[in-house]
Amino acid sequence: MEDTKQNEYRLENLSCANCAAKFEKNVSRLPQVEAATVNFGASKLSFAGDATVQELESAGAFDGIRVVPVTQRKPTPKTPFFKRRENIVSLISLVLLVAGLFVSNQYGETNLTAILLFAAAIVVGGTSMFIDGLKNLVRLDFDMNTLMTIAIIGAAIIGEWREAAVVVLLFAISEALESYSMNKARQSISSLVDIAPPSAEVLRDGRTIELPTEEIRIGDVLIVKPGQKIAMDGTVSSGRSTVNQAAITGESIPVVKKLNDTVFAGTLNEEGALEVTVTKLVEDTTIAKIVHLVEDAQAEKAPSQQFIDKFAKYYTPAIIAIAALTAVLPPLFGADWHTWIYQGLAVLVVGCPCALVVSTPVAIVTAIGNAARQGVLIKGGVHLEEMGHIRTVAFDKTGTLTKGYPEVTDIITADEFNEQDVLRSVAAVERLSQHPLARALVNAADARGSEEVKSEQFQSVTGKGAMADVEGRQVAVGSIRWVEELTELPATAASEAKRLQQEGKSVMGTVIDGAFAALFAVADPIRPESRPVLERLKAIGIESTVMLTGDDPNTAASIAKELGMDDVRAGLMPEDKLTAIRSLSRGKQRVAMVGDGVNDAPALAAASVGIAMGGAGTDAALETADIALMADDLEQLPYTVQLSRKTLRTIKENIMFAVGLKIAALLLVIPGWLTLWIAIFADMGATLLVVLNSLRLMRIQK
Repeated sequence: MEDTKQNEYRLENLSCANCAAKFEKNVSRLPQVEAATVNFGASKLSFAGDATVQELESAGAFDGIRVVPVTQRKPTPKTPFFKRRENIVSLISLVLLVAGLFVSNQYGETNLTAILLFAAAIVVGGTSMFIDGLKNLVRLDFDMNTLMTIAIIGAAIIGEWREAAVVVLLFAISEALESYSMNKARQSISSLVDIAPPSAEVLRDGRTIELPTEEIRIGDVLIVKPGQKIAMDGTVSSGRSTVNQAAITGESIPVVKKLNDTVFAGTLNEEGALEVTVTKLVEDTTIAKIVHLVEDAQAEKAPSQQFIDKFAKYYTPAIIAIAALTAVLPPLFGADWHTWIYQGLAVLVVGCPCALVVSTPVAIVTAIGNAARQGVLIKGGVHLEEMGHIRTVAFDKTGTLTKGYPEVTDIITADEFNEQDVLRSVAAVERLSQHPLARALVNAADARGSEEVKSEQFQSVTGKGAMADVEGRQVAVGSIRWVEELTELPATAASEAKRLQQEGKSVMGTVIDGAFAALFAVADPIRPESRPVLERLKAIGIESTVMLTGDDPNTAASIAKELGMDDVRAGLMPEDKLTAIRSLSRGKQRVAMVGDGVNDAPALAAASVGIAMGGAGTDAALETADIALMADDLEQLPYTVQLSRKTLRTIKENIMFAVGLKIAALLLVIPGWLTLWIAIFADMGATLLVVLNSLRLMRIQK
């Protein structure tokens, strides 16, 4: 098997879940095919072995399935709805049925012309269904086509030609509408596939040429003009522009891209011209991985779908048994054979499992596709369902609740010094320093528009700080302890330094020409959206929020209090976070863990649902987490919880619709009121209700 050729194709005109299962069986029976899998949600075929496109399309001829190479970017012309063969056949069947109804109303239902017109409508509209149904009947494979075939042939045998013809027509309409609805549900994925352009302008050997993305190599330089989409993942090697990343990350606001910044295939360059050095091949780009993972996610069966699949195995034989008993038992006790055989045939029609089978996958497909368009990658129906049950959310602190990099939060200057002047001098020293906190001071000066000046005689003092001459003055920046060695620290400054340290901030002091000049407090600031997001989570029913961090307990406690979190556990190593998740998950409690996808990998794996921040920037986040928030945006979290819960409700509603309508129709057997017309309307109505109800999930937005 390992040496066997693996193949993938996209499928067009795949209309229903039963058709997908049948196509999978047909392909598996081809002589050179060892294994085949059809992903109904993504309309995709995978198999090991060898088969021609003609053989594959022949295996799907019963549903008009077309097979397209998965790498093909050029759109294949699709047959318009009213030009599809099955719809033309249905139209002819309708004309014959109307003619038959006219004749029967004039001359009676037993009129030979009327019967021939009804028979022609049945044959024209149901030939493909009868062929499949009879083949399945021989193999004792009781699917939807088998039940319908038995019911229609039985109705014709007992002389109910008109109703048999109506059932054939309504069944064809039901199938066409289901196919149309499923195609609508799949649009979210097909739109993802087409996001990145199929070709790009490449600077190669000193000249600009246009190449298909499949021929572009790592290290090539793309020329991206204003208004063009970026074709490949890469880094900006020249130029500056704003780039709309909504297609990848869900961010509505364009992001400024400059030298060495990362850009993604499928994003839109808005203002300036860019030169982008390619870092990934077309099959490895972020958008390619998203499409692949979403398609795999749609193929993975959620727990509710697994239950429905098992239930359907027993459901269909049970319906056949009920239909047989309905047709036979009452006549044995003196009832009319014709009437109860008719009722039994109607039970078969009502019992078609189509609505039940499609109740879960259509909801899962729609929800996962919608989430992908909003910048949330959910890697399977099981994770989507689990997220709907979450009541506790644990957060890593650094880079999740906070920005992940230090910023100056407080500046306290001595009376005789000017804040802007001190900051300019300090930045001049720190521009030459390698200390992690130095960048925070430089950024603070730049943000306030301080003039950049040069320093001389720079000297780094290990474990203490740095000093240099700036504009003729000696400036020293470092720890409070070092400042106390250099000069006398005023009592008010010492008190302020202690207060800031108790808040979990790193405090530095500045000495200029031997005199204390200022205090600077630096901290990893809380994301502005963190508190509103936590409040929204509480509002939608999350019972507990917990911080798990390796940071100092005082810092963690201060941030947790500011955010209004229920619990905080600090000073944790990765293995300690794992233990904490297990502790929170005792009993039947389901816990989600939100982290960066790398340092928090053990905790993410142990949680009921692992959620990674910034999936668009790291391959590790895409691989390790169950859900990735592509834009590194916490505001996507409440949306994900709400989408998951709405999906769970939709699945339950779908099952209630599918089963409830059928039970209501079956109860009409008791007074003998069930007709083939009511039966087909109940089956068609249940299927359409299920599909249309699931499509409402496309409307859920952030």
